[in-house]
Amino acid sequence: MRTRITVVVALLVALALTGAGLIIYTLGAAEIENDAQARAEQEIAEFRTLGEGGVDPDSGRRFASIDRLLEVFLLQNVAGDDELLVTWVDGEARLASPSPNGEALAQDPEFKALVNRNLEGGGTVRTDSRFGDLMVTIQPVQGGNSSGALVIVTFLDEAQRGLNELIRTYAITALLSLIVITGLAAWQAGRLLAPVGRLSDTAEEISATDLSRRLPETGNDDITALTRTVNGMLVRLEDAFVGQRQFLDDAGHELRTPLTVLRGHLELLDEGDPQDVAETRALLLDELDRMARLVGDLILLAKTGRPDFLAIRPVDLEPLTRTVLAKARGLGDRAWRLDAAGDAVVRMDEQRITQAVLQLADNAVKHTEAGDEIAIGSSVDADGARIWVRDTGPGVPAGDHERIFDRFARSEVAEDDEGFGLGLSIVSAIAEAHAGTVTVEDAVPTGACFVIRLPLQPDQPTGTTTGATTTGDPWRAS
Repeated sequence: MRTRITVVVALLVALALTGAGLIIYTLGAAEIENDAQARAEQEIAEFRTLGEGGVDPDSGRRFASIDRLLEVFLLQNVAGDDELLVTWVDGEARLASPSPNGEALAQDPEFKALVNRNLEGGGTVRTDSRFGDLMVTIQPVQGGNSSGALVIVTFLDEAQRGLNELIRTYAITALLSLIVITGLAAWQAGRLLAPVGRLSDTAEEISATDLSRRLPETGNDDITALTRTVNGMLVRLEDAFVGQRQFLDDAGHELRTPLTVLRGHLELLDEGDPQDVAETRALLLDELDRMARLVGDLILLAKTGRPDFLAIRPVDLEPLTRTVLAKARGLGDRAWRLDAAGDAVVRMDEQRITQAVLQLADNAVKHTEAGDEIAIGSSVDADGARIWVRDTGPGVPAGDHERIFDRFARSEVAEDDEGFGLGLSIVSAIAEAHAGTVTVEDAVPTGACFVIRLPLQPDQPTGTTTGATTTGDPWRAS
């Protein structure tokens, strides 16, 4: 990439400098030719003035012949360094202004033929000869029995000598500039692409056992934005790998116990004792059921990160709340009640939210006694939708409010509770899959209140709450 950028910059700069040089040369050559044409026209104007009103300085009278007229004009005018004045009489060159190649050019057969061809009409002719590029201007003149012409020759190569020197200087300067700009482009391209190289090196060094490497973030450009994006991806990958490793460690630890129980009872089984076989069979089946529940919970947790885990659709919150309460009544002999029912349509996965609320209700049943109150409610406001499960049990210790949502983490539980500590982590995973949260608060006057908060869509209006009269926050009704 660095080489490509350098080559592209070099080509663009070379094209720009070459184009500028061509423009300078073309405009300079045109200006030189126009200047030569203007000087020739000035010479012809002076010659006409001399022929129409001038007098011979020797006799003080009008010119007696064309030859004398041309001679006097040649004596009175000094040709430029790149110019040659030639008097032409009766098809032959008579006099020429001082010039290194003047005499040779005046007697050159090709030059004579060119002048004689254009002698009658006059005008300007450009030709390429052995003397270089020439611009020949012919002004015919008639008088008496003879004819002649003033021939003005401009040596364009000589006139363009300064322009050629300028172009050579420009070419050297342009070449040096090209080298410097190409070097700077290579250095700057390497500097800009250095983070990409570091990104590649870091990616090669990253392995499943070390995801802690990060790319240095400097500047505020597209490369830095890419670096931040890659660092964010590495953070997510590290969190995922750490979570996966912790998940596997915890799952392996929880599965090891029932497997040890199974192996131990099978090793001690007395196949000749029918009663021992029956008791061992019942115990092993119970352990297998526990393992099946554990595996099912683990599979559910593993699915929470999949895109197809949720089937989102608009759900009417009020009938959902009442339906969940009706289902929860079968979980235990408790004083079930409806705190409130939010009147709004919320986008959610109805089955997953129902599963989460029933899990919270089952958790409340495990921590209460017969006749204790368990309430389910929902509400909607500007911050989103809330669904809560409140009980009048012993509550959750303040130090465990966050820990109980971790996998396999458990607070104070009853002696006959055979759970694995995955229920609340499943509820948390379902809430997070909805971009929501689940928290636990102290209920009023006693007990715990678990609250699932779900965000509203930007175009979704908030609703009102219907149901039982509450005091204070609706999810903390007493």
